[in-house]
Amino acid sequence: RYYQGPFGRPSITPGVYFRMLLIGYFEGLDSERGIAWRVADSLSLRKFLGYALDETTPDHSTISRTRRLFWVTTHKAVFRWVLQVLVEEGLLAGQTVSVDATTLEANAALRSIVRRDTGEHYEEYLKGLVEAAGLENPTREQLARFDRKRQKKASNRDWKHPYDPDARITKMKDGRTHLAHKAEHAVDLSSGAVLAVTLQPADEGDTTTIRQTLDEAQEVARSLNERGVGEAVADKGYHSGAVLKQLHGQGVRSYIPEPERGRRKWQGRQTEQQQVYANRRRVRGERSKRLQKLRCELTERSFAHMYETGGMRRVHLKGRENILKRLLIHAAGFNLALVMRKILGVGKPR
Repeated sequence: RYYQGPFGRPSITPGVYFRMLLIGYFEGLDSERGIAWRVADSLSLRKFLGYALDETTPDHSTISRTRRLFWVTTHKAVFRWVLQVLVEEGLLAGQTVSVDATTLEANAALRSIVRRDTGEHYEEYLKGLVEAAGLENPTREQLARFDRKRQKKASNRDWKHPYDPDARITKMKDGRTHLAHKAEHAVDLSSGAVLAVTLQPADEGDTTTIRQTLDEAQEVARSLNERGVGEAVADKGYHSGAVLKQLHGQGVRSYIPEPERGRRKWQGRQTEQQQVYANRRRVRGERSKRLQKLRCELTERSFAHMYETGGMRRVHLKGRENILKRLLIHAAGFNLALVMRKILGVGKPR
């Protein structure tokens, strides 16, 4: 229904569209232009998509247009259909889940940010500050020297990118500052399958973003078993009294290491105190150590395959919804690899 008349854009069926996104994961292609070129060039991929030699394969603009027309819920339905395949193969339990996050570099340059209040570009704003300090007609070198001495010069409250307002200024894993998004995974520790993927603002803390990710993981897990998620494992960045209290309210046991905070005051927060002490006791046990090793292995593996070899560490899309659509199909491809490994009996998760 998205394509009208004989003179419009050549349509592609949903099956072809989703397979082309899977090809992006299989081949490690970061852009849809790259996917379209690879499909047109490869005989095996033409066969995979059902195109003959004398047929024209979809253009990159058709892939982009179809992606924008299909809702996020449609991509989630495909992702959850793949999870159902894992259930039928006996590969998914959904009882013990680990949560972790990583940053994805946005398709936006820091030099292009503008003020939220006035719409002024960074260089214009900096030039105004220099002139206010008494230096007329400053050169580029003088602007750079002045900017280097300033503290806290890029705040997400004051600055945004005009074409990708969802991107946030943040420090990446390698220490560089970029506009970025935050991808968070909930991984089943019995199989290594990704139960839920969320894309959230990069400047939000782990203790804030874990709620949405765990809620989506719970929704999937309850379709597998009545109880849902029974245990949650994370690193110390996710530790807070409010998070532990929420997990206890959902009937989930937490295994989250506690950072050094010194002596704390618990007056009026007895319930929170009980959950912090109970979590501390569990973390010291042998089961917690085994689960933390599994978390490091399986959760980091999903990041490595989806973003490093999968070509999504730097995204080529703008807007959180658009990026999430590709992440969901990448996660579906990662989960399908677990089924292939069971069928073949050998091989790595990719």
